[in-house]
Amino acid sequence: MMDLPLGLGAPGAAFLLVAVLGAAIVRGFAGFGFSALVVSAAGFVGDPMRAVPVVLFCEVVMTLQVARGIVADIDWVRVGCLLIGALIGLPIGLSFLLAIGVDGARAAISVFILGICILLVSGWRLRRALGALGNVGLGLVSGVANGAAMAGLPVAAAMSAQPIPPRVFRATLIVYFAALDLLSLPVMWRAGLIGRDTVLAALATMPVLLLGNGLGQWGFARSRPAGFRLIAVALLASLASMGLGKAVLGHV
Repeated sequence: MMDLPLGLGAPGAAFLLVAVLGAAIVRGFAGFGFSALVVSAAGFVGDPMRAVPVVLFCEVVMTLQVARGIVADIDWVRVGCLLIGALIGLPIGLSFLLAIGVDGARAAISVFILGICILLVSGWRLRRALGALGNVGLGLVSGVANGAAMAGLPVAAAMSAQPIPPRVFRATLIVYFAALDLLSLPVMWRAGLIGRDTVLAALATMPVLLLGNGLGQWGFARSRPAGFRLIAVALLASLASMGLGKAVLGHV
């Protein structure tokens, strides 16, 4: 019998493929959430850290899949400012992580995001979009949050509070996250976290990954702006709740 990648048995591999399909649909629709959902699912059947580089490869592939349809909607200035801030924040995030631990960092970020979600549901919004300096600051927060593997949530939450059209929101998030992933992959390779199993696992996900991403994109094209924002906030709250739950369970 052929060994499956990442040390998974057949039931575990089937479970993860279903999780990848669902997470890809979410990502294709909203532009974020894939990594958090898949890594959380991987924790039920094995070591979630072994799934992280696979997820990064998948994120890049999904970005390439939709690139032609989103390129006109990407706010490149915003992406550049976010990346500048993230590069500053990454080493700060590592120090933050060492000081309070991954569970403490995850709990603090999750509570912060849940607070923003409550404000958004109550109707609070920023009157205008953040400028260059504000986006650098937001990228810095994202880089700090990356230490707890939650880099996407602060950016998605802050963008949900701004008067940004859904197409620009989604396209900009997709490209920003893909750029962060490309920056992270060489670091993981040097740390020995990427090997033959990583490539095999990524290839095994391709059929369901591309199908799910395509279905999500199809759903987005037929959604209304108000409905999209509501779903984005609900997804943010769900992911933050998952992060808080993992942090609490980590201390049990």
